[in-house]
Amino acid sequence: MIGIVQELRARKILSKMQLLHHNTAIAMRDGREVQLDTKDLVQDDLVLFSAGDQIYADACLVSGGLRVNEAQLTGEADEIVKKENDTIMSGSFVVSGKAYARLEKVGDDSYINQLTLKAKEVSGKEESEMVHSVNNLVKAIGFLIIPLGLILFFQSYVTNHESFQVSIVSTVGAIIGMIPEGLYLLMTLALALGAVSLARQKVLLNSMKGIESLSRVDVLCVDKTGTITENTMKVTQIFSVHQNENTSREALKQYLAASPDENETIAAIRNFFVSEIAKESWAVLSTFPFSSKNKFGAICFNEGTFILGAPEFVLKEKLEEYRSYIQKYAESGTRVLVFAESKEQPFTGDLTQTIEPLLFILLENPIRENAAETFSYFNVQGVEVKVISGDNPVTVAAVAAKAEIPHADNYIDAQTLDTDEKITQAVEKYTIFGRATPQQKQKFVQALQANQHKVAMTGDGVNDILAMKTADCSIAMESGNNATKQIAQVVLLDSDFSHMPHIVTEGRRVVNNIQRSASLFLVKNIFSISLAILSSLFAFTYPLQASQISLISAFTIGIPGFMLALEPNKQRIRGRFIRTVLQNAIPAALVDLLAVLIVMVCGRIFRLSTQEVATSSVILLAVVGFIIIIKLIQPLNRMKTTIVLFNIIGLIVSGLLFHSIFSLSKISPITIILTIILSLMLESLMRFFQYISNRLFATCDQWLNRYQAAKKYRKSKTSDIFSF
Repeated sequence: MIGIVQELRARKILSKMQLLHHNTAIAMRDGREVQLDTKDLVQDDLVLFSAGDQIYADACLVSGGLRVNEAQLTGEADEIVKKENDTIMSGSFVVSGKAYARLEKVGDDSYINQLTLKAKEVSGKEESEMVHSVNNLVKAIGFLIIPLGLILFFQSYVTNHESFQVSIVSTVGAIIGMIPEGLYLLMTLALALGAVSLARQKVLLNSMKGIESLSRVDVLCVDKTGTITENTMKVTQIFSVHQNENTSREALKQYLAASPDENETIAAIRNFFVSEIAKESWAVLSTFPFSSKNKFGAICFNEGTFILGAPEFVLKEKLEEYRSYIQKYAESGTRVLVFAESKEQPFTGDLTQTIEPLLFILLENPIRENAAETFSYFNVQGVEVKVISGDNPVTVAAVAAKAEIPHADNYIDAQTLDTDEKITQAVEKYTIFGRATPQQKQKFVQALQANQHKVAMTGDGVNDILAMKTADCSIAMESGNNATKQIAQVVLLDSDFSHMPHIVTEGRRVVNNIQRSASLFLVKNIFSISLAILSSLFAFTYPLQASQISLISAFTIGIPGFMLALEPNKQRIRGRFIRTVLQNAIPAALVDLLAVLIVMVCGRIFRLSTQEVATSSVILLAVVGFIIIIKLIQPLNRMKTTIVLFNIIGLIVSGLLFHSIFSLSKISPITIILTIILSLMLESLMRFFQYISNRLFATCDQWLNRYQAAKKYRKSKTSDIFSF
């Protein structure tokens, strides 16, 4: 029932997501621009593309110019300049510029349907580590059950000459013990409740992998704009470098009127001049749209060539002359742009010519109201925050300091990181990275991952896409462009970054609780499989019946497992899911196995009945079950203690009232003494096996690390040889 409800809920969420991310286009129909759904476009339609758009069909540029990112198609991160008569491919993204294009291939003939489908839907192959581990466990157990069941029945019925009924009962008991029957149900319930909780917080999961990935991260990479600050940008001041300010401001207004760029910076400057009307428009000779790689845009008029961009990239050798201006405002968290004129013609776009600054433009984004509280949470939780921005590093550091991000004064200009080796060293040393290109953002994420970090990346712009696709978890804002939201695992529907702590907390609760509950299930499975194998090898009848296994499972696995799955748990997730589960389960399973084998041996020595052996085994298995429960739920509190006591009382009452159903019998004094002695030994045995297990896992880790180091060394030596 829970699985059906969760499936219906997933379909409902998916439907909402498709509506949310549905693409629209501006097309020419009957001589005017109209907005249409992309599914309504046909071949030869004339459409308009601008910065931030996903190119949804193969097309040929008719007029204008674009810079596009084709990383999804070619794997190359370079921005490609597209001019008239050039072909643009569906699946790429417009970084800057504006152009009209005629559609050549639409619908099934283009790449976009497949790309969009992959971006919007959760692929069946895209499993989280937890789900993948559980699936593999169930598959492995499934392969063992059938042959072991056949061997057990043959050994009991043919070899030991037991009756058909006894052979069937013992075989079924073994098989039931091997099946993790409630594990999928538990995982589905926990994930369903997690999804409901996040939906209430206006958080959309494009991928169920996102909630687990984010709960495991130890490094969070954020952009300044939209994360630390509000998305709204405003111009606080424009001042002239020279006396003739009116002429310079007129040139800036002409630039704004002619600029094909449609980003927040241009919008903020245009808004500053909203009450001022430019004089007669100047004729445009050529345009160079803003590029996140070059950090400037330029437009050539008859009256001159004018450039708008970051001072560090535009002024070049004249930067030192104006550094005091720039530094003064940057240190207060203000973003500084320069509006300049190129004195040499023709302008080639490479800024090798003489540049004369005209105006300095000061912009700022308000700090988000709850930014400091959010980043304080991550600091307490041991998640390191890295700010990666395309802005001046001094400005970014000042803004980060206002948001109380730890080590905000530890910044670097990413333009100085020109080798992979420098990037690898810098990502561990610095907190703030300014002037970062989209390619560098991706390399920062890759370098952190190479250093064994789990990385989450937030973003809302096209320049964040490469890094977001590389990160272990990607988070997008609803206020961001469609391309970013489509590739993100998590979307904040109200663009409120303060939801992040709740997402992390919810993810940790779900994964931690499933992890420890899975340990309870696997104790029974490992024990049952081991006992079945020994029973086959040494030709003794499996000592436990299906009803007895069910009784133990109900009160030491099922009920406590489901109750604990709903409990708050903010602990940071450490280690791999399967390793942690096995490391907890194996010692308890071995204690179970040893206790039952000792009872069976003593039963033969003291000639105990089969029912006495089974009853004593049930008691010992229950004791081990409650020991492992108490170990997994540390530290104890009132709720946890109540859960344990409830299950102990429930087990005792069920055994006494329904002893005939569970084939439990009265036990002799010698069996009572044996059971008490073994019960007192169980906790010590558990500690011993846990110690052995920890040592074995640690040794395996050392061997694995040595193997990986040797493999990496051989690979580096091979590459050195081929480099010659």
